[in-house]
Amino acid sequence: MVFLEFEKPLEVLYEQLEKLQQVGDEGEIDVTEMIKMLENKIKNKRKEIYSNLTGWQKVQLSRHPERPYTFYYIKQMCRKFVELHGDRYYADDKAIVGGIGSLDGQTVVILGQQKGVNTKMRQYRNFGMANPEGYRKALRLMKLAERFGFPVVTLIDTPGAYPGLEAEERGQAEAIARNLFEMAQLKVPIVSVVIGEGASGGAIGIGLGDRVFMLENTWYSVISPESCSSILWRSWDYKEQAAEALKLTADDMYEFGLIDGIIKEPMGGAHSNPEEMAKMLKRHIKKAISELQEMSEDERIDARIEKYSKMGEYSIISEEEIVNENDKK
Repeated sequence: MVFLEFEKPLEVLYEQLEKLQQVGDEGEIDVTEMIKMLENKIKNKRKEIYSNLTGWQKVQLSRHPERPYTFYYIKQMCRKFVELHGDRYYADDKAIVGGIGSLDGQTVVILGQQKGVNTKMRQYRNFGMANPEGYRKALRLMKLAERFGFPVVTLIDTPGAYPGLEAEERGQAEAIARNLFEMAQLKVPIVSVVIGEGASGGAIGIGLGDRVFMLENTWYSVISPESCSSILWRSWDYKEQAAEALKLTADDMYEFGLIDGIIKEPMGGAHSNPEEMAKMLKRHIKKAISELQEMSEDERIDARIEKYSKMGEYSIISEEEIVNENDKK
């Protein structure tokens, strides 16, 4: 097990539990009651820790090395899945995976960022940071879904779109903007879920949906806490303060009206019980698809556009107010 910094009290208890179990196995001492007491202590300590998580701690959880990634959820949720490759323009971006799957008989096109489960695979997947061809592949799959009337499911987990020079040369910004334009008008239902990190245009490039959900311990923001800290304070040392100031947690996003719901995670995070997490995610996705399929194509598109048009706050100043303000100066 991998323990984060704020989980150190749990690590100590687990070490005690392991030693106690070893004593019981090697000796003839009955430690059953002691093990039960220690397990209850672990359960209570976990509940105490996870009921008061800060924004930065949730960011850490979203990056936990044992946290399930897109491919895990796809394999758990879909009885059948056929991966599709390439954008038909340049290459096949390994940072975004997708294809056609079956959710209990409902055919869907499902796609998302894949970070990689070990160092070698993370390099292969470019740490979940997609190039333009990744977003163009995603759009090709969504257009395929539209052609055959399949709902689209996107799973978001990226530290951002790849910022390399070659990505910009191949039209990174245009690829993301094109996806937003096309997704706004897509005729089939779109359900998006932030399963880990949701950073910047890299996330929104596949995240414009009829229903947008976030897992409980994830984040969604225009910039990461570290990058924000480096810009404002010229140092990463203030990342915790930046995380709080950015209001990037699922609770914050729901309060602002930027997402449609929060999917609870098992106590201890999605990585503590990935199978249960996959079941809960599947239930939410199926329910959302069912609700959206009851609407007509035009109703869905109108509601989608209206939803995003309402986001943000603004005020209109009259010409008279402008004149009065100038007179004061």
